[in-house]
Amino acid sequence: MPGADSGSAPSRTVVVTGLGAVTAFGWGADALWRGLNSGRAAIGGFDRFDSSGYRTHVAAQVDLAEEPLRPRGKPRRVSLADRFAIASAREAAAQAGLGAGAFARTGVYFGSSTGGMLESEVFFAALLAALGGGRAPAVDLLSSQQYNGPGDAVARALGAGGPVQTISAACASGAMAIGDALRAVRCGAVEAAVAGGSDSLCRLTYGGFNSLRSVDERPCRPFRAERVGLSIGEGAAALVLEPLERARARGARPLAVAAGEAATCDAHHMTSPHPKGAGAADAMRRALADASLDADEIDFINAHGTGTPLNDAAEQAAIAAVFGDRAAEIPVTSTKALVGHLLGAAGALEAVATIMCLRAGEVHPMPDTGTPDPALQLRLVLGSPLRPERVRHALSTSLAFGGANAALVLSRFGDDARGQ
Repeated sequence: MPGADSGSAPSRTVVVTGLGAVTAFGWGADALWRGLNSGRAAIGGFDRFDSSGYRTHVAAQVDLAEEPLRPRGKPRRVSLADRFAIASAREAAAQAGLGAGAFARTGVYFGSSTGGMLESEVFFAALLAALGGGRAPAVDLLSSQQYNGPGDAVARALGAGGPVQTISAACASGAMAIGDALRAVRCGAVEAAVAGGSDSLCRLTYGGFNSLRSVDERPCRPFRAERVGLSIGEGAAALVLEPLERARARGARPLAVAAGEAATCDAHHMTSPHPKGAGAADAMRRALADASLDADEIDFINAHGTGTPLNDAAEQAAIAAVFGDRAAEIPVTSTKALVGHLLGAAGALEAVATIMCLRAGEVHPMPDTGTPDPALQLRLVLGSPLRPERVRHALSTSLAFGGANAALVLSRFGDDARGQ
């Protein structure tokens, strides 16, 4: 019988009608999909700031020269994270067929870890230089410092008149933002929602993860025996969510079903996950119940998969707890292996990647580097895309500092997927 509690099944089917992305593969969802299917990581040397003083010197950096449309207004008042967010949201809105004036009762739900921290670092570096006789920095650099900057910028760019909510729960932020948006659309609090996340590279996070010695000197290798840490990336992703009946009434094409969501906390440690993945497993089970699905109906997993020894082991333990004997059979991939860890935007970007996989009927690969860890017993998708017999329902997981966990269940629209 599907789900842990069929009486709690949602009464409203919520579909995704638009996707947008900005990553080191380029500006746009098409560039992301081409990059994911290449099986080659967009992680390497970068120049967003000087990394010579750090242990590692690689990241997944967005090429600013390819930016399609700079937002209006004073450039310094819009952070780089804001620009990523605006570009991804505009792309998602365009695919959804939503033009100017269509967002009166649309909510914006965005995740971010640092907002305009990069610009703040530039400001304070210039301020120190000014104390030595240099030119004083422009305070405009601090205009979008707060981590709610990306979501607010999206609301302004689209003219969204509904609630604007920012989630900052470390690496689970983007997934939790989608979860909040899903609940708001289901209950009718908003007519539609733009949900996602955005973060840019900055010294604070790069230096912080280096000080924890949790960053790999090479592109990260999730679930591999040789893994030593993550790779940091930057960018944004956005999704348009709306009720199925609304999408049909206006002739929009549903891309996927936002079937279930859940969030939990390990309440265990500031930075380390629960070793048995207890909170992560609970989030997965609750998301499945929310989607009215059994574990054996999930066809692949887009794992959090950071490439850190503790996180990968805890996540595998959670997968084993939820899926039992099937844990070694379900195809598992990690988008982070290709575009790095987008921190507050990671869960949103991985939801976009998961939907693309559902639509294509295949699971995108990770680079075929390193030896799969024999202790983890997972069916990793490596080197080239995998086309399983069934690609109907997928699970996307996000595990964060502080023990925050989020899980999303996304389903293919049409065919034998539910909710149609």
